[in-house]
Amino acid sequence: MDEHGHDPHIHVEAKVARGDAAVRNVLASTFGLVGDLPSVVDTGCGLRVPYAMTSPRPDSVTCLACREHARREHLRLAEMVERLGLMPGSAISGAEAKQAADRHRDLAERFSGN
Repeated sequence: MDEHGHDPHIHVEAKVARGDAAVRNVLASTFGLVGDLPSVVDTGCGLRVPYAMTSPRPDSVTCLACREHARREHLRLAEMVERLGLMPGSAISGAEAKQAADRHRDLAERFSGN
């Protein structure tokens, strides 16, 4: 924080997947409604910051604790979606689940800075 109490860092939302524009688009197309974005959100590092000070993009997030949180969350989501694709009667195929899991693992890698 600077001398005026402002946090100069760009953070990631605590609920990583909720902040994803693709998720909002699916919800909007499914239900025909789009909710307002919150003005203040909880972040991966535990702070509450203006939504404008967050980003789902690894190249934009400057808070190291948020980057680590996003890495862990994307790895968790990758495992979850892979399991979903293996379940009998799943709405997504194993191939679709693998693609989604691979995207989450790629994002996790990018948040780790490697």
